[in-house]
Amino acid sequence: MSKKKSETVLVLCAHNDDHILGVGGTLAKYNKEGKNIVVIIFSYGESSHVWLKENETIKMRVKESHQADKYLGIEKTYYYGLKEGNIEKEFDEKKLKQKLKRTIKILDPIKIFTHSFDDLHPDHRAVYRKVIETLNEIKRDFELYSFDIWNPFNLRKRDSPKMVVDVTDTFSQKMKAFSLHKSQWHAKTIMTPAAYARGFFNGLNHDFKYAEVFYKLK
Repeated sequence: MSKKKSETVLVLCAHNDDHILGVGGTLAKYNKEGKNIVVIIFSYGESSHVWLKENETIKMRVKESHQADKYLGIEKTYYYGLKEGNIEKEFDEKKLKQKLKRTIKILDPIKIFTHSFDDLHPDHRAVYRKVIETLNEIKRDFELYSFDIWNPFNLRKRDSPKMVVDVTDTFSQKMKAFSLHKSQWHAKTIMTPAAYARGFFNGLNHDFKYAEVFYKLK
């Protein structure tokens, strides 16, 4: 008897730690359920340390990313290597739309997660636009969700379709994975308390200790 194929979850994000902040608890939970998790990161985050040579920053951030993703149970992490602040232009120039289409065809994911349209970070919005543009040309059966990172809580309509995931059992794993991005001390100063607050208030609103909330786009 052949072994049943595991379901695949795909995350498309701008930077090395975005998927951890946005979906980390849910990804750890899916890993425990036996799902395959694949992450595609559009940029190396090479601008985060202007006092270092770009290749040194890339090497450092990729190493941290692999350590964190392994801790969460992510199967594969791929990089497009697009320049921060120039994601849309380079995505088109490198004809990555066709590459992304092929990847989705091969992976056949049951769920895809990406950034929100109203995220305050321009690279996050750029990824959202290119992902939506690509997925609108694909006729495949999958669920598409957006996650919040830099979004204020009050920008979403309360009646928007959403998925709420209880991440009480995996929230500490998410935060540990984020902490493994040791070079991002400046971001962690802001994002660590923000992640705890978001997880707590999402949980409070849905009768869990911690929760992650995603808005359904498809």
